[in-house]
Amino acid sequence: MSDERTSLAEKIDKLFQVVRRSTGDAYSNEEVAAACREATGESFSATYLWQLRTGRRDNPTKRHLEALAGFFDVPPAYFFDNDQGDQLQTELELLGALRNADIRQVALRAVNLSADGLGTISDMIDAIARREALRESAQDQGPNGAKR
Repeated sequence: MSDERTSLAEKIDKLFQVVRRSTGDAYSNEEVAAACREATGESFSATYLWQLRTGRRDNPTKRHLEALAGFFDVPPAYFFDNDQGDQLQTELELLGALRNADIRQVALRAVNLSADGLGTISDMIDAIARREALRESAQDQGPNGAKR
């Protein structure tokens, strides 16, 4: 269980960032609000949804959250259960990363590797990440080691 809780606004906005049409295009507030209005039979405007996404409103009805969950095809517990929400948040971040064609290509090529091969690839990725972090840290410092 994580100590830092993701806010409702962050959870809703993450759905917009990651769950997209098959074309890769994001859904608009207007489209999602219309679908939620139809699902609930209640008032649900694009402005209200924008307010939820930005944290300006933070107490939606359970029916509204269930409609959002239905639209984005996540369980309603994503919004209510912090543990399940954290797990789904991690899965959504992975889904978002897989939208990057280079990452997807590496992942697809790794599917048929042995456990030893996957371990080697993992070690190589760790080494490259450490090297890049050191390079970024050095760039953040001036010539005398002072922070820029």
